[in-house]
Amino acid sequence: MIKTEITISRYGTAASRWAGVGPYYAMFPVNFATAAVREYTKPGDGVFDPFAGRATSLFAAASEGRIGLGIEINPVGWVYGKAKLQTAARADVEQRIEWLGKRAKNYRAAAKGLPEFFTYCYCSKVREFLLAARDLLCWRRAKTDWTTMALLLIDLHGKRESALSNQMRQTKAMSPQYAIGWWKENKLEPPERNPVEFMLKKVAWRYARGRLEASEGRVYLGDSQLILARWENNAPKQRATLLLTSPPYHGVTNYFYDQWLRLWLLGGSEKFYSTGEPCKRKFDNKKHYIAMLCRVFTKSKPLLKRNAVVYVRTDARQFTREATIEALETAFPQKRLRDERFSLPAFSQTALFDSAREPKGEIDFVMW
Repeated sequence: MIKTEITISRYGTAASRWAGVGPYYAMFPVNFATAAVREYTKPGDGVFDPFAGRATSLFAAASEGRIGLGIEINPVGWVYGKAKLQTAARADVEQRIEWLGKRAKNYRAAAKGLPEFFTYCYCSKVREFLLAARDLLCWRRAKTDWTTMALLLIDLHGKRESALSNQMRQTKAMSPQYAIGWWKENKLEPPERNPVEFMLKKVAWRYARGRLEASEGRVYLGDSQLILARWENNAPKQRATLLLTSPPYHGVTNYFYDQWLRLWLLGGSEKFYSTGEPCKRKFDNKKHYIAMLCRVFTKSKPLLKRNAVVYVRTDARQFTREATIEALETAFPQKRLRDERFSLPAFSQTALFDSAREPKGEIDFVMW
């Protein structure tokens, strides 16, 4: 069992200020990822994460002098990861924000035409700024733009006094109908914000201790099953010493449903909906879930060194636990397996979405 009593300065270093970028369910604790990287790798080694989320494992690898490689299917998590691994210079981000502010007035008419939810959620200046960012930021290709977008996504919604939005959760966007009704009932108007001033203050705090120097870490956007299949004959040259990941839990939450508003800012639909693609839902189908895990772990094998350690943190409920064991033993039949179980805090995603089922907990599987 790894020792996780690693103290990362609350916000006194560049790593501590950037490690937590991006509110997201099922986030790897930074201390845990750092401890695993230190325990099972040495500087220069590779770390692979096929379910990268907001790329905490890859960031931990980079900050410890390792080379991270990961895949993430949700653009929100991917943008967070890109911003942490390849961070633009502060001056470039500030200039981009000011540039967006100047062009926001061109979106005045479009801002007035947004659905009712946006009028209750954001003041007019913020709506115009968000539309400019949505239209003009090339977040898939440009370092300045993916860094700017990541910082904008963080406070797109959250507590009314500290976010761009009316009162909302920061981790999860509620449905428009529910949110509008709640705001009306509680007589809450969207906060008046100057989005440029607001964002420049956020940037100043984030960069106050600098940024991670350019790392060799990379996170790819897409379905691991498809990307790993494409890599079968053309895999990255770096072979990982550690596979460190946490797959989506069976039947717990739908990241595309919960992140609909951030996905809208990235160019998605302005309507609240849940995508019908199996890999972007709750994985309620048990057969599909097991098959997905088996495919991903099996196709990850060529990316790993022969003596690589496989470290997987997952949900301790019976089905998810047994499905993970089946997938790991199918993919790595020559490796030995041990496990450690942990209790979960009350705010975990399993507690939020599965409170009526089995006792909550997480379990770590280690294979070597």
